[in-house]
Amino acid sequence: MIHSLFASYDAYCREIPRTVAKRIADLGAEASLFRFHPTLKKFHPLNFFSNPAHDMMQENRSCSCAAVSIVGIIRAPRGDGKEAIVLVTPYNSMSPDAGEVLSLGVAYSVFSLLTRVTWLAKDIIWLAADSRHGEQESVAAWLREYYAPIYDNTGISVANLCPADNLHELKESQVSGAKPLESFRRAGTMAAALVIKVVNGNEDVRDSLSIYAEASNGQMPNLDLINVVNYLAVHRQGLHVNVGKLKSLLDSKCLMMVGQIIKYLGNLARSLHPQGGFGVPVGEYVEGAATLASSLYAQALGVPTGPHGAFRDYQIDAVTLVISPKASQHNNVTLNDFLLRSGRLIEGVIRSVNNLLEKFHQSFFLYLLTGPSKFVSVGVYMVVFALLVAPLPVVAASLYSDAVQCDSKSDTTDTSSHSKHSVEPIISHSSWRWLHAAKTVFVIHIWAVVVALLPCLISEIPSRTPTRSLLAWISLSIFSLHIFYTVLGSPFSHLAATCVHSHEWAIFKSVMIAAAFIGLAIMSVVNFATAEIGALLSVPLCLMAHPLKLDIRTRGMKSLARITCNVVFAFVLFPPIAFFLVKGLFEGFNSINIGHFWNWVESLWLWNSASYLYLVLVQLPCWVLCIHTLLHPC
Repeated sequence: MIHSLFASYDAYCREIPRTVAKRIADLGAEASLFRFHPTLKKFHPLNFFSNPAHDMMQENRSCSCAAVSIVGIIRAPRGDGKEAIVLVTPYNSMSPDAGEVLSLGVAYSVFSLLTRVTWLAKDIIWLAADSRHGEQESVAAWLREYYAPIYDNTGISVANLCPADNLHELKESQVSGAKPLESFRRAGTMAAALVIKVVNGNEDVRDSLSIYAEASNGQMPNLDLINVVNYLAVHRQGLHVNVGKLKSLLDSKCLMMVGQIIKYLGNLARSLHPQGGFGVPVGEYVEGAATLASSLYAQALGVPTGPHGAFRDYQIDAVTLVISPKASQHNNVTLNDFLLRSGRLIEGVIRSVNNLLEKFHQSFFLYLLTGPSKFVSVGVYMVVFALLVAPLPVVAASLYSDAVQCDSKSDTTDTSSHSKHSVEPIISHSSWRWLHAAKTVFVIHIWAVVVALLPCLISEIPSRTPTRSLLAWISLSIFSLHIFYTVLGSPFSHLAATCVHSHEWAIFKSVMIAAAFIGLAIMSVVNFATAEIGALLSVPLCLMAHPLKLDIRTRGMKSLARITCNVVFAFVLFPPIAFFLVKGLFEGFNSINIGHFWNWVESLWLWNSASYLYLVLVQLPCWVLCIHTLLHPC
């Protein structure tokens, strides 16, 4: 039925949602249509701290570009209407492909089955989201209207922007007493959500299921939801379950070598203790490492991996299930078998969530996936982060203490020599020498705030390209830093004029390390994956920073090695350079363009990713301050 509707798709596209809604109503469920318009995603500094529902900008309010999503609701016969389970099937109403049509067919089959069952204790919502303006946008627009509707001055929801299309339906509803299709309908609080997508499969492999769980800023659904989906897919329907992997790591010879070493050590441990479960096959280790790296990167990036990300913004557990059939979609026999297995999987997940007396809360919300049924809990990878950042406060305190003690001895010597020739005392303020270093660190972080806001101005430039935008961003950043130095004074000029202590650089480095530690600690609360990757980059740079002038004077092997490490770290860990190196290692250096960094950063701020704030407000100031330390005129 669904396929025949889209096969006859013509200019009168508004009939398709109404026809599907009528089919839903014929099943005995409530049906409605939800209209929404595309939102203009634009950089705004307050988007990181405000509700997106109140900051969205409408591109075009004409009815010609309005997307129409179909909503069906089944009222639970054994429920009180306080909870609901959501089933989402995105489809492009302008040019639907075979996979989208098949996903609608699977959802319609499950929905029609659920209208006849008697065990439902939670309402069922089916959202056929019109994704002509983006899958995430279609789901997010419906959720905004569901939880936080916006009304105009007349008290009418801004979602109903085309009343002219509803005149005939409104007249009919007034006569029959039924609710019009355009009226927005709600069910209970959402307990969980499933996003179903069907893609073209490979005939060489069996039917597979890919699970996407990462949401904005590293948020993850409760692990029990993924475990339920994985168990039912593998043990009940015989599907091959996949999670995200960095495919470039699967062929990594270095990773395979590490796997061989771990396998050898495991076999050695097993020979000493046969009862222990030691040893990991090389292939399993490589695949687990690739999955772990993908999970860590996806969480650190802060960009949702599917439409389910819109649900996590409202603290709703949701995953995207991408089903890939082995058989051709034109083979009716195998297609019916695929529909049956997919429908049973979705029914099983819905039934499992339906039986819950409360929302998922017993399992983990903070974890990294290493496989469909394996994970690293927060209690494990938090230790890694703690070990990475633990040296920072220790080194900062040690540097400051040593610098103050050495300079105090110098002050004592100068005072005793001066007292022999003069009766005027010399007042020492060694305990306040950190103030100048703190001022420099504070100025650099204020400059970083200005750099973070510059894209707001650059986005207004007409006919801009990613390359020009990046060059403008770098140029304006350097110019603004020069202005800060001109107005507030360069730290180097102050030291050149008043440098009577040889350990001023150590005090400066201790304050810099303390600032980096505070930034990493704050980011660990917002997005732990971002903080962990940031610690891997920032901690070596902070600890190794040492004035080049002192190392050049020493002229030893240790000094030469430190100079080499500092120069390499300063070059490699500059944010654009680090991005191009990582992109080149995973995708090849031939495809690198200077504008790719701007596109990547732009995607971060458009998705309100906290990684953008970390990159500009923590990583960039840390790099600049380390350069200050290297060039310190001690």
